[in-house]
Formats: sequence, C-alpha cells, structure tokens
Amino acid sequence: MGRIPVLILCALSTLGALIAQTPTGPPTKIPRPTATPDDEVLRVETTLVTLPVSVLDRHGKLIRDLKREQFHVYENGVEQEIAYFEAPTETNNHLSSQAPQTFTVALLLDVSDSTAIKLEQIQRAALAFVNLLRPGDRVIVLSFDKRVQLLTAATIDRDAIHKAILGTRTGGGTSLYNAIEFVIRQQLDHAVGRKAVVLLTDGVDTSTGGVTADDALRAAEASDTVIYPIQYDTYGDFSDTTSRETYGAGEFGKVAHVTKNGEPASEAYKRATLYLRLLADKTGGHFQYADSLKNLSRSFERLALKLREQYALAYYPTNKSEDGTPRQIKVEVAAPKATVRTRKSYVYKPRSR
Repeated sequence: MGRIPVLILCALSTLGALIAQTPTGPPTKIPRPTATPDDEVLRVETTLVTLPVSVLDRHGKLIRDLKREQFHVYENGVEQEIAYFEAPTETNNHLSSQAPQTFTVALLLDVSDSTAIKLEQIQRAALAFVNLLRPGDRVIVLSFDKRVQLLTAATIDRDAIHKAILGTRTGGGTSLYNAIEFVIRQQLDHAVGRKAVVLLTDGVDTSTGGVTADDALRAAEASDTVIYPIQYDTYGDFSDTTSRETYGAGEFGKVAHVTKNGEPASEAYKRATLYLRLLADKTGGHFQYADSLKNLSRSFERLALKLREQYALAYYPTNKSEDGTPRQIKVEVAAPKATVRTRKSYVYKPRSR
C-alpha cells in the first residue's frame, strides 16, 4: 500500500513539470526554418511582411530614439499588429529585446561588355561596400550580361564573398529584367528577415528573352525585397553610327550613339533611368546615379550607411485572401514633423513550406 501514494506523487510531480513548461496564452507565430546545405536560405509557413523604415526630422536627419509603440502600420487602411521591431544598428540594444533580424543583401552586378575597362574599379567598390555590412549579414553575389550567373549563394563567409566579386568577368549583352526576376524568385523569395537587392547597372536591357520589364517589376512588387539601384554611366561606350541627312542641295553625316539593338542610346538611357527609379519607388528603396567611378564608391558608402540607419518592422497580414492585387502600406510615427520613408505596396503571396 505504501507504494501507491509514492507513485501518485511522482505522477503529479511529472504532470506539474509539464504544465510549468507549457506556455500560456495564444501561440506565437514564429517562422519555421527548413534545413538547407549551409542553413543560408530559410522557408516560412506564412507571409511575414518586413518593412525597412527611415524616419527623418524636418532637417532630413535620422531620428534614432523611437520606440516600438510609436509606430503604427496600416495595410489597405487596416492597422496591423507589429510582430517584430528593430531599431537602427547603433541604438538597437536598448530598443529591442530581440537579436538583430537576419539581413540578406543580394549584390547584382551588370558585367556586360560596356563595363570591361571599369570592372576592376567596380570590384573594388563592391568589396568596400561588403566590408561596411555587419558581420552577420548574409550576402549573395550575382553577375549578369546576356545570362545570369550565381557566384555565391547567401553566406556570411567574407572570403567566399570577396572571391565571388573578384571572379566577375565581362561578357556581351545585358539581361537586366531576367536578372531581377531571377534574384527575387530564385534567391530571395523564401529568405527570412530583411532583404535587399543592390543593383549596379546602366539599366539598358539588350538581351532578355521571355522576361519583360513588367514581369520583373511584378516580381519586385510581390516580394518584400527592397531594391537599391545604382546607375552608372556607360553612354559613351555605346557604338557610333553615321546617318546621312539631306539639307537643301547638300548632305552631311550625323554621328549618333546606339545600342546593340539599334535604338538611340539617349532614348534607351531615358527609359532605363525611369525604370530604375520606379523599381526603387515601388519597393521602398533609393535610386542613385554614379557618373564616375569615384561617385560609384560614394554611392556604395551612402547605401551601406542607409541600411544601418533603418528601423525594421514586420507583421503578419490579417487579410489572408490571395487576389493578386497590390496592397497599400502606410507607416505612421508618433513624432512631431517626422517624415517616414518605406515601401508603399506589396502583393500578398502565402509562403509554402
């Protein structure tokens, strides 16, 4: 008889321990990772919309000391619960109890033949940019001419990243739209945390087959990836053609820059600039123009600083219906005369395991 009370007490003790380990309240939605070769690319079961947010005062300077409760996020006019909050790097420790969110940066380099004489300087600027990122930031390196090449998948290994950048080689043609769609859908679509594409290109697509400018733009809108285009000047590298024009009784030759497709370079550049600005605007990024290699290095430096100066907010959309239409995003901050910069819309697409 003496053994029964002892057994009962043991059972109750075990049950009490299990109850103590069981969390109370509603379950927390946490992205569930799926094992990958280097644990670099993660998949999540539900859409977590991540927003990089810059908050500036009336003088255009960053406001750093804002707290989570001062931010309000609205999707199509409906306020959303902020599931994650991270302050700018330098002040992150006292504003968030969570570890810094994973940051994946895809470095997408245009290596078409027009960059041949500038490749070494482009590589140096890209290396300097990577060195300004946080040690835990993952980097993907891709290059494109008429085809897209993945030089390294997402990794924190700086030696591998440097080797990939230095391994870029120039080629012919420019498949810009294909490159944008590839990096978003194939490399970043299932990455967890903050995601950005740093796109270095002249913006003139001459080789894409099957992927249009609208296709690439839709891919960007459907992702929570932010695109930061840096347009560099290759206008003088386009070939010259001479056309004959007749005035009165005489003729004279007129030299014009044209692309490989025969389009006037001035028109191609105008369209390219508008498109790169649109990519930045739609995704909450920032467009820069570098008319010299010196300015290219400065553009990379400004971009690295901008990435560190952003707040990171994330939420799970309350509306789970998938209709393919863009959803409007608005972020408000309880701070006097503050200007908020973030992406304006996205297209909801549930994640799969």
